[in-house]
Amino acid sequence: MSFAVEVKTELCRVPLSRKCCIQAEAYGVLLYCNTFNAGEVRIVTENEAFAQRLPALFKKAFGLTFDRLPEGGGKQIFAITAPEKLIVVNQTFGSDLRALALHLNFAVVEETCCRAAFLRGAFLAGGAVTDPRKGYHLELATSHHSVSREVLALMRELDQEARAAQRKGNAVIYFKQSEKIEDFLTCIGAPIASMQVMNAKLERDLRGKVNRRVNCDAANLDKAVEAAMVQVEAIRRLDAVGTLITLPDKLREAAALRLAHPEDTLAQLAERCDPPITKSALNHRLRKLIELGKKP
Repeated sequence: MSFAVEVKTELCRVPLSRKCCIQAEAYGVLLYCNTFNAGEVRIVTENEAFAQRLPALFKKAFGLTFDRLPEGGGKQIFAITAPEKLIVVNQTFGSDLRALALHLNFAVVEETCCRAAFLRGAFLAGGAVTDPRKGYHLELATSHHSVSREVLALMRELDQEARAAQRKGNAVIYFKQSEKIEDFLTCIGAPIASMQVMNAKLERDLRGKVNRRVNCDAANLDKAVEAAMVQVEAIRRLDAVGTLITLPDKLREAAALRLAHPEDTLAQLAERCDPPITKSALNHRLRKLIELGKKP
């Protein structure tokens, strides 16, 4: 089951209880479905849970049944074409379905609970969301451009800061940030899906930190190995020309330890000194050996 299917399935478990919210959800479905005009309501979905919810939703919202019901699997089509039924829908929302452009009736979504229900219906009919393990994108798409602008304003009143775009003749409202997707899903009644987005982001962030740490450790290891090779080369040069034996005890000790343990880090080598010294002190001695090794 895809993440988008999981989200819509969770949304369809929200009870159809308050009349105002039921009508608000149905309003969202109508404004974001495939066709909503004076001659027809046509809703097409492949989501089984949404298909099961629609008949009960419209029965409770309008006291109506669909004139066309799905005939099989795959794309499931619901339609209302009877003029008397379309009049009922029109009167419920005060819409003029013969107008050139539909507009959102804000009186239907006056209450906060109704706004959430409306957005839930809009997402069920015209929404999509990406699997958060692959990326962050959630959108609502409708062919009613005026409605989209008004829904965007409605969402901003709910502190849902979304963006708008045009795509293939549709008006699209979308989110690209995980936190905003989480907030939207929680708002419309999908807290479990919201938590999945949050967990996916945490996992992605953790993986990023681990990878950066591994890369950093690898780079530091490369630097340490390179530094040790330079030190060993300088010490061998001093030994070859007979200078090493003339150096102070502390420098000869550092030289002997580095030759014996070329793979050790500074911290490990400093612990081997007698008595143990700090990394800074050992580093100073090794630098001195390199400096002496460069002299002719």
